[in-house]
Amino acid sequence: MRGPHNVLRLIRTGATLERTGAMNDVLDALDAPPALRAAAKTLGWPFKWLGFRGDPSLPPVTRALTAMGPAYIKFGQILSTRPDVVGDDLAQQLRVLQDKLPPFTVEAARTSITQALGRPADEIFAEISPPVAAASIAQVHKARVRETGETVAVKVLRPGIERAFRQDIDAFYFAARAIELISPSSRRLRPMEVIRHFEGVVMGELDLRLESAAASEFAANTKDDDGFQLPEIKWHLSDRRVMTMGWAEGVPLGDNAALDAAGHDRVALSERVLQLFLSHALRDGFFHADMHPGNLKVAPSGDIIAYDFGIMGHIDEYTRRVYAEILFGFIRRDYQRVAKVHFEAGYVPADRDVDEFARALRAVGEPIFGMDATRISMAKLLSYLFEVTERFGMETRTELILLQRTMVVVEGVARALNPRMNIWEVAHPIVEDYIRGSLGPRAFAGDLARTAQVLARFGPRLPALVENALLAEAGRNADPAPDKGRKSRWAYLATGLLAGFATAAVLLPLF
Repeated sequence: MRGPHNVLRLIRTGATLERTGAMNDVLDALDAPPALRAAAKTLGWPFKWLGFRGDPSLPPVTRALTAMGPAYIKFGQILSTRPDVVGDDLAQQLRVLQDKLPPFTVEAARTSITQALGRPADEIFAEISPPVAAASIAQVHKARVRETGETVAVKVLRPGIERAFRQDIDAFYFAARAIELISPSSRRLRPMEVIRHFEGVVMGELDLRLESAAASEFAANTKDDDGFQLPEIKWHLSDRRVMTMGWAEGVPLGDNAALDAAGHDRVALSERVLQLFLSHALRDGFFHADMHPGNLKVAPSGDIIAYDFGIMGHIDEYTRRVYAEILFGFIRRDYQRVAKVHFEAGYVPADRDVDEFARALRAVGEPIFGMDATRISMAKLLSYLFEVTERFGMETRTELILLQRTMVVVEGVARALNPRMNIWEVAHPIVEDYIRGSLGPRAFAGDLARTAQVLARFGPRLPALVENALLAEAGRNADPAPDKGRKSRWAYLATGLLAGFATAAVLLPLF
């Protein structure tokens, strides 16, 4: 870590925050203690003239991050998914962060394509358009494949972006360590963990093969979804720095006038986009976590097309079941069951009072259900729910925060299409179907079958495991100073495996 280099970048960052008027907003959002405020002002105010001016038409924090370049823009986008760190107000401001930068030239893109694919770009593509979108990490060109004549979208990383990001991430780590040193109380915000999370996300986005893989997995999961399309990944024309996929031809989902002119049913589209998101999150546990209108189009057939798979969300099956039970409990206004689910899942410490927690949940749910149906907001419900669970000692779960953040975006897209949409009415069949499929007898049989499959892999080792366990127990019993009351871990394992096989043998024929 290069100290002088990072000190200079830190000074430039503080100066830009001060010059754009963002410094106080950031410090207030972080609830910074006096020592940290004093250090930030020391780095900012005397060097204010060194800061970037930015676009005065933007809000202060957005203006500052945009002025400081790609890494800061991406950092702001990721922080927008962490209201637990920056607070709801700043997270809301960061959600509208402009992700548009001056594009690099078509010639530079051709050079990158040639280097990545090992053939001259002009041999691969008959045409490459000027950039149609330029973001913090990459830009997109419309192109035509010379061999087939197919129109495709080619995403190309910015030249030198990897080195630039590594330098900025290095500076971010330096800043996080400095914050922890100057203000120990700030460690509750886990600044080093936040930077590690940022680094993991960015390093993934800097390898377009991973985005291609995410798109391919998403396509496999959703291939049977009616009214939904994904552009096909062209693996033979993709690499670490270049990703090629089919061109998505359609009307932007956020352009109501164009949708009406094309004869699309906006009410049906609003319901479909919400139900698709819930299906992907609950059924698959793998969802598009950046479903703003700029990443969605409507095909001439009326299908919704999604693209840009740089940010995807993942939820394990157990968490999906818990989440669905919580939603379904709220839909049925069964607050006692919602409270018990939180305790059963271990989300709320066992020493808290379940009845008191149920009353707190009722205080969240009843005012929302008292609203006109068209004003009920699932995203707002989840936001209130997180506030209550935090009061009762629930630890932050980043996967649920990303889910809630995406829910806010999707709900906004749906209501922009149909302001009178009844969110609960649309969500109810999806959540109910998932509950029926994941918590009924068939789901139990599936769980048992998967458990038996895992146990079966140990089958060839079972005799040796049991023999070793018995020998270990015999050795312990022969020991003049035995550790009474404690079984060998192998004995526990062998007993558990045998019990598992016995249970599977008895119960599987019943299903």
